[in-house]
Amino acid sequence: MRLIPSLLIVLAIIIADQWSKYAIVSHFHEGELMPITSFFNLTLTYNPGAALGFLSRASGWQLPLLICITLGAIAMIVWMIRKHRDDKLFGWGLVLILAGAIGNLIDRVAFGQVTDFLDFHALDVHFWAFNVADSAITVGACFLILDSFRPRRG
Repeated sequence: MRLIPSLLIVLAIIIADQWSKYAIVSHFHEGELMPITSFFNLTLTYNPGAALGFLSRASGWQLPLLICITLGAIAMIVWMIRKHRDDKLFGWGLVLILAGAIGNLIDRVAFGQVTDFLDFHALDVHFWAFNVADSAITVGACFLILDSFRPRRG
């Protein structure tokens, strides 16, 4: 992976993530729903915890912990991108995860919580709301999983 294109992708995802969060916060009240399809709404919700609401009910101690974990993960991902620069699928997965981690880190540092707004549901069951950064992390993780099935040259 080349450094400049990778950084441009990271920057583009961060900008899309932050812009979309700003747009939702500017137009919605917390908990407000706007149905888009029979299975998808836009909504405004905040998550002071981690993925899938983990630690979201903690009393506030989770914020510095999650920031430190994210900073450590970012450092590790940057190191891994540099180390595996010739492995494209693995590298793209890491780039997407890096962009998502930074996008959510910005929210944690600036607001003490992450803004979520994409709400999928089926049969009256709503899944956890998420955002563009979470989507990048998920797609990146899928790339890493796909990469793990590829044969390696030994």
